[in-house]
Amino acid sequence: MNTVRPYGWGSRTAIPALLGVKPSGEPQAELWMGAHPGAPSGVNRGHGRLSLDRLIAADPDAELGAATVARFGPALPFLFKVLAAGEPLSVQVHPDLTQARAGYAAEEAAGVPLEARERNYRDANHKPEMLCALEEFTGVCGFRAPLDTAALLEQLGVAGLRPVVEVLRAKPEAEALREALSWALTLDSATVTELVGATRAALLRLAAESTDLAKVVMLRDYAVAADHYPADAGLLSALLLNHVVLRPGDAVYLGAGVPHAYFRGLGVELMANSDNVLRAGLTPKHIDVPELLRVVDFRASNPSAMQPHRVVGHPGEERYPAPTDEFRLSRYRLGAWGSRVLPTDTPQILLCTAGHVSLTDAAGGHLSLAPGESCFVAADSPSIQATSTRGAATIYKATVNL
Repeated sequence: MNTVRPYGWGSRTAIPALLGVKPSGEPQAELWMGAHPGAPSGVNRGHGRLSLDRLIAADPDAELGAATVARFGPALPFLFKVLAAGEPLSVQVHPDLTQARAGYAAEEAAGVPLEARERNYRDANHKPEMLCALEEFTGVCGFRAPLDTAALLEQLGVAGLRPVVEVLRAKPEAEALREALSWALTLDSATVTELVGATRAALLRLAAESTDLAKVVMLRDYAVAADHYPADAGLLSALLLNHVVLRPGDAVYLGAGVPHAYFRGLGVELMANSDNVLRAGLTPKHIDVPELLRVVDFRASNPSAMQPHRVVGHPGEERYPAPTDEFRLSRYRLGAWGSRVLPTDTPQILLCTAGHVSLTDAAGGHLSLAPGESCFVAADSPSIQATSTRGAATIYKATVNL
């Protein structure tokens, strides 16, 4: 029993298709699984529906395990989602733990209301996250090398982009990237509208001329962002970042300070339980340029799709490596009538994304999952046997990384 968030950028068909239900016609952006107070999952253990946050609060050691409580306190430290992007999301960045604690304390001391539009830090936690594609998923992640971005902008041939091309070619990497992002976010509104329009036209022209399919996909994704935000400098921010295409099963990890945006696709997203976001465009929400520039990591990167690796001692588990304690993502692919034993010494959420799965624990408990359905498994639960019941099936498991 999970809540679907109807954010405006959400796909109208992807989550209904996963769940096997008729689309409502409204955006369905995110299916939340976890104990976040904004939309906690519902759990039914035979005594009626209870929200997961209340269930955990009643007995944290049993539900989360003593090690998890000792490390993170009496709350589930991660949030699991199915994310369906029908339109581009904002260009954004998340703070590290030290920055989050300092920012939250400063805004609390200043008396900024928690729900105020200008509030940057809604909690004192960091927000590393991982996105794993269920279908083709595109976006941007991390700064492209300055000289490579300069070459791309020169190909566009837009006169208004020349100043930033000169900066990217002439200055050291970190200085060039900082100055380029600052330039994009401090242009006046009339200049932004004119420049985004000219850049959109150039992107489409270059896409029509190119025979490089990957480049065409990139250029068209940027142009679509301009279509949705024609008076927003977010396109200019996004052009500084690496374009990424994830195939089904590919994942990307997004650490603190890494600017990123999702453009389109369906995937599962796993993150630390935080709402701290600093934005750099493609959004009507608040943009705090000085704070953003303080948090962004101005280093170029070359992100690549991450593949899971098999786990020794856990047959069938394919784990996506993540350098954080708050979460860990694994995948189980079951053949027709295939079966695997899932260890249960940590709190976990199991999500079925394909096929149908029967879950049976050592105490005789039984639960069936269809695509898009999930369950919470307490740390003190008996071991679970997962069996596919209607052909091949896929399960994703979210848990802590202890």
